[in-house]
Amino acid sequence: MEHAPAWLTSSLIYLGAAVLVVPLSKAMGLGSIIGYLVAGIAIGPWGLGLVSSVQDVLHFAEFGVVLMLFLVGLELEPKRLWNLRRPIFGWGTAQVLSCAVVLFAVGWMAGSSWRVALVASLGLALSSTAISLQVLGERNLLKTSSGQAGFSILLFQDVAAIPILALLPLLAGASAADPSVTGWSRAFEALKIIGVIGGIILGGRLALRPILRWIARSNTPEIFTAAALLLVVAIAALMQFVGLSMALGAFLAGVLLAESEYRRELETDIEPFKGLLLGLFFIAVGMSINFGVLIAQPMLMLMLLVGFMVIKLVVIYTLAKAMGIPYQERPVFTLLLAQGGEFAFVVFQAAGPDVLPPEITSLLIGAVALSMLVSPLLLVALDKWVLPRYSKLKGPQMEEISEQQEPKVLICGFGRYGQIVGRALFAQGLKVTVLDHDADTVEGLRQFGFRVFYGDATRLDLLRTAGAATAKVVVVAVDDVEQSLAIVDLLKEHFPQARIVARARNLGHLFQLRDRGVEHIERELFESSLRSARAALEGLGWPAHEAREVTMRFRHRNIKLMDATYPHYKDRAKVIAVAKEGRAQFEDQMAREREERQKRSGVDWGKIEEENVS
Repeated sequence: MEHAPAWLTSSLIYLGAAVLVVPLSKAMGLGSIIGYLVAGIAIGPWGLGLVSSVQDVLHFAEFGVVLMLFLVGLELEPKRLWNLRRPIFGWGTAQVLSCAVVLFAVGWMAGSSWRVALVASLGLALSSTAISLQVLGERNLLKTSSGQAGFSILLFQDVAAIPILALLPLLAGASAADPSVTGWSRAFEALKIIGVIGGIILGGRLALRPILRWIARSNTPEIFTAAALLLVVAIAALMQFVGLSMALGAFLAGVLLAESEYRRELETDIEPFKGLLLGLFFIAVGMSINFGVLIAQPMLMLMLLVGFMVIKLVVIYTLAKAMGIPYQERPVFTLLLAQGGEFAFVVFQAAGPDVLPPEITSLLIGAVALSMLVSPLLLVALDKWVLPRYSKLKGPQMEEISEQQEPKVLICGFGRYGQIVGRALFAQGLKVTVLDHDADTVEGLRQFGFRVFYGDATRLDLLRTAGAATAKVVVVAVDDVEQSLAIVDLLKEHFPQARIVARARNLGHLFQLRDRGVEHIERELFESSLRSARAALEGLGWPAHEAREVTMRFRHRNIKLMDATYPHYKDRAKVIAVAKEGRAQFEDQMAREREERQKRSGVDWGKIEEENVS
């Protein structure tokens, strides 16, 4: 293939290595990430030598991490991201600073200069976003407490990489040596950054949806796919232009489109590219491992690798205990954050010889790359020898759906509301599959004999396995509004045959369910509150039939007012006006009925009520 174009030979090498090695790795129980890393080692400079331009491949493959962060952002609506602000900036700051401080102290005491120790500690404190999110996604852990905490910390690390990179020129003395770097130039750079971020936010709010709507009307699927990729590439280029993280910009764009009607289509279009490019990224990491440094100084490399990972393991496990992460989830959480990260490559290479001598840079990059190779292997060992002991100490492991289910009814959420629905259906001998994502709830219900599966019903693959494609009825009983709406969106798009019976937490939730075409909606407290009102009237001396008639009339009027409010529920002023008018009409009607009832019966119910109160 001497005269073959470069793209053809490169594609043949990368795809061939992945197709041969990754299935073998999966078959051996080692996971796909190890397969990609081994494939990279095999075709890289220290293997068969089929690829030499490792850095070029690594830079291109980083786009897979960018796409992954975009897809993660699509799953996080702005309101939900705002709710995560405390763990992001609280626990994220705690992890980066605590790991960096301990690593700096050890490095300085080992004889390194304070500049070398500081840059090394800051770079080694970061973790691999690509590997961590991939593992959390494969294990369905992103929605758990450890998954949310890990994601928050990883997101903060992406943000923290910006000031770390800004610190490097100061450590090298560049600001003092370069007279062109003035206060005005720094102010201009800051304004440029604010302008780009503000443009992305405003554009995402005002322009992206109309543009996507216009492209969708062309009914050309490949153009919509191209537009989705162009969106991510353009935002990544803008962030790179102002010196910010491309992945962070893509994540921000995903969050802004999380409430878009095109969210699912964007996910479907980008997912295959993300998977391939992430695989290429892991291959490039395998190729980038410099075994020459390892061969030249094996003991030093081993001490550096084991030392920084052990320090991070101890610090992060202590932090996990302080965060209240469940006992069984701490080992995976700790190990994922203890490895080095892809941003460490950028930090060490950007430091330059003025801060990090070349031989130290090679050692640090080699240690980070080896940690990314060793961590998936340690996860396999963790699964085989550590986690079983944790499960024996702290109760049974959660049973996940491994075989295809074919229920008539699928219940998503088995709290107080879902349990009543489920028990009524179980009593009729119906075949029901139950999903709940709270480990404590699942474990407690199993002790009472309920067959409940642990899992997140907002995942399409899990819904398929649970039998949503064959279920006649799906009961959406989760108590989180955002999760409820996400499940309904998936059901409407992928399982239209199923009749949805949904629980509404409040009127706002009910109206959003109506917007999605759900017909069978139950307000969780409405009927029980009416029965309590009826019992209160009877306790005041009202005849049972009178109390029932009044509460039924109130029920009818409340539903009528709700129907009148629905078309205007996004207009707060209009909703208030309609509610006030309806309440006034209802109070007038009830006053007239009280007068008529007193005339018919000759009994003053209001007086009886006052006597009962006194």
